[in-house]
Amino acid sequence: MKHRLLATCVAMSFLASSALAFAAETTRDTPTHRYVVQRTFPKGALDGLDAAQKKEVNRNNAQFGVRWVMSYATPDKTKTYCIYVAPNERAIRSAAKANHLPVDSITEVPITLESN
Repeated sequence: MKHRLLATCVAMSFLASSALAFAAETTRDTPTHRYVVQRTFPKGALDGLDAAQKKEVNRNNAQFGVRWVMSYATPDKTKTYCIYVAPNERAIRSAAKANHLPVDSITEVPITLESN
């Protein structure tokens, strides 16, 4: 039993340090880019989204050098269009997987067009 617990702790420690190393690798000397991520959710999946869940998503995102800026949802909350800043598309996909979030498409949007 002791050996299993020790092995589990060592494995968890390794996974945590690997995630931190990945985040450091993808953010150090790596320019960040802006992306729009489109997602489709089952009806009702976004109901009850609270501050604690958002905090958890942001914590997981940080492990991959990803920052969630904001999201727009359709009236029925089955589709979202999310703005992210990240080193690359792979980092966004990794963060989405860690957060158990769907990804329909990812589009890099490097140019800002202002209305005035």
